[in-house]
Amino acid sequence: MSNPIAELIELLTQENISNQDINQAISSMPPDDVALALESIPVSQRRFVWDSIKQTNRLDILVEMRGESRLLLLKELNDLEIAELFSDVDAEDLLEIADSLPDPMIEIALQKMDAKQREYYQQGVTYEEDEAGRWVDHELIVAAQTIRVSEAMRLFRRVSAPYSDTLYLVNRTGRWVGCVHLRSILNAQPHEPVSGFMEEEYPFIDAQTDVVKAADLLEKSEVSALPVLDSNQLLVGRFHAGHALEARRLEQEAAQMSNTGLDEDSDLFSPVRRSAASRGIWLGINLLTAFMASAFIGLFEATLEQVVALAVLMPIVASMGGIAGSQTLTLIVRGLALGQITRANLGSLLKKEMQVGGLNGIVWSLCIGAAVFWWFHSPMLGFTIAMAIVINILMAALSGVIIPVVLDKLKIDPALSGSVILTTVTDIAGYIAFLGLGTLLLL
Repeated sequence: MSNPIAELIELLTQENISNQDINQAISSMPPDDVALALESIPVSQRRFVWDSIKQTNRLDILVEMRGESRLLLLKELNDLEIAELFSDVDAEDLLEIADSLPDPMIEIALQKMDAKQREYYQQGVTYEEDEAGRWVDHELIVAAQTIRVSEAMRLFRRVSAPYSDTLYLVNRTGRWVGCVHLRSILNAQPHEPVSGFMEEEYPFIDAQTDVVKAADLLEKSEVSALPVLDSNQLLVGRFHAGHALEARRLEQEAAQMSNTGLDEDSDLFSPVRRSAASRGIWLGINLLTAFMASAFIGLFEATLEQVVALAVLMPIVASMGGIAGSQTLTLIVRGLALGQITRANLGSLLKKEMQVGGLNGIVWSLCIGAAVFWWFHSPMLGFTIAMAIVINILMAALSGVIIPVVLDKLKIDPALSGSVILTTVTDIAGYIAFLGLGTLLLL
């Protein structure tokens, strides 16, 4: 089967490409695939592709993009384009992307909404991002508990939204009283009240419930959607199977990325400075643990004789390369899993990762070199470890890109084996660089 994302990336490498060519390439792609394709190309090319997308499809694509990618794209648009983009936004979409939008853009979107959608949005923002009340869908069939079967069947026929196999019953004050499944009334008499078919002890979700727990509750209920209620038992909306799958996916991705100090909203081609800053923080934390390990090795200083300083500092070099490489590896493994990385964009991605590695390598080599100079009172030793850090972090960036790509070509899961190989490579490279420079400069 062809990969439409890879085909689009390949198309962008050709000369004299037109907007019509791009539009034709993405016309059959769903919004989530187009969003992935946009995130799979350098930022400088995204505006060209964005201008080729039909206006009616842009909002759906924007919602599917990651937070950082979305914000980078919106910064390229002027006020008129943003107003046009949000002309048909609903509360559910705006709630999904609100955390990555500046306040002026949210105000523009709210001005374009009707009163009902604004009410839904104001209701949603009272809940945290990971609470079910923030995720609810309002395309549910709600009716008074006094209606009859004939009226209920008319309501079912009018609705085309997915997961619409349940009628949500409320009393005069708007409080939820129960649910009736479509299958329960298919053979009922038209004049019968639907309340007679209401299921007893029907499960529901509290609006403040964590979305992952809400997904668990939905799975155990064996239905496609559950009502979401506030503290007063008022019906807020419904949490359906689509929400549950999305919550699971985001949870897994967040766990994978957080293992190396990265954000699941990180963009594959985010600016070098931003990438270096976000990863540099984690490198700094790792540096503290590396110095702790070196301090314990230093307890055996008397037995190491002339090479004591090199032996004490070796773990720092290896550890810094290891964490830098694992950050790149995680990003590349995610890109491979989503089909974002191809032969066409591999060179651009490798260049970007080497720049990130070079920037972080220089910054942290200066910090470590100064610390070593203060610790051992040896400027040459400080210079030696600084050079070794730069070399090893650059090697880690190169390995973090190449290793998972090669493993993927060999049909070996890079998520399982990539980190083992990467750690070995960065350790060996770090020791050779440090001890080799130490031999040349110190002995």
